[in-house]
Amino acid sequence: MHTLGTIRGAHVRLSSLRSQWVVGRGAPRGMTKMRYEVVAIFGPTASGKSEVAEALADRIGTEVVSADALQVYRGLPILTNQPARTTRLVAIRDVSETMSVGEYAALAHTEIDELVATTGCAVVAGGTGLYLRAALVDLAIPPAAPWGTRTRLERLYDEDPDAAYRRLRELDPAASEAVHRNDRRRVVRGLELAEGGASLVPTEDRLWSTHLRRPTLVVGLDVPPEKLERRIAARTAAMVEHGVADEVRAVVRSPVSATAGKALGLHELATLPVGKAEERIAVRTRRYAAYQRKWMRRIPGLVLIDADRATAEVVDAILDVARAR
Repeated sequence: MHTLGTIRGAHVRLSSLRSQWVVGRGAPRGMTKMRYEVVAIFGPTASGKSEVAEALADRIGTEVVSADALQVYRGLPILTNQPARTTRLVAIRDVSETMSVGEYAALAHTEIDELVATTGCAVVAGGTGLYLRAALVDLAIPPAAPWGTRTRLERLYDEDPDAAYRRLRELDPAASEAVHRNDRRRVVRGLELAEGGASLVPTEDRLWSTHLRRPTLVVGLDVPPEKLERRIAARTAAMVEHGVADEVRAVVRSPVSATAGKALGLHELATLPVGKAEERIAVRTRRYAAYQRKWMRRIPGLVLIDADRATAEVVDAILDVARAR
């Protein structure tokens, strides 16, 4: 990964940008040219992504597209920390419905393309790394297999694992080399993809490709781990104070899909006393934030921005980087 290091001291006044940026409608008068069509903001939980994205969108006259796998669901605004203001691809699905990466990618591309066409640019922000990449890169995700395909292939594997593995080797030798015959889930998935004309091990790894759909500045928000932990504890306590337990209890009275059920804290709040659930959620969130920090450093071309300061200063730094590149 190539980065410019963490940008800590960059501050830019709007007046210095007026002759050098193209921005969307609603931007300050006189700002007429911008080098990027998309500014993407990634960072761990509690790093301030939503606030920075909204402030940046206001500055450049556009809107925010969410890249969060759980904010797509209605009914969980507190648990999934949904933004208070209208944000694209937030609260668009019922918790009984599923959402795949392929479905999300198609929706995100549509929203981004519409914003670029109407305002000149788009801001994409979220903490789900795979969704962020799906929004920015054409991952060429295979279409869903016909109904019943996975059940049929699981039955094939359960009846004779060796036969299923031999079938995978016939259809996709490269995938069979990458998968152990005892790995039921991956053998079945390999067969599913192979029957659809795709592969479990494509020749090109588009997930980490530097070839983006549109000219894009990818920014990572950097907050010291110890300060991030304090923010996470405060956020978890605030969720409880604002009634997240009642929110979850109301949601789980109805069916919850497998993808919606992955919302961090849903299981804990549905099954444990509130105090114990709060402790578990804080621990799990810290672990997830550590995972997000690792993912962030793998994103090609990402520029780290010091986010341990006022939101306006973070936005200034992002604009300064965009102006200099």
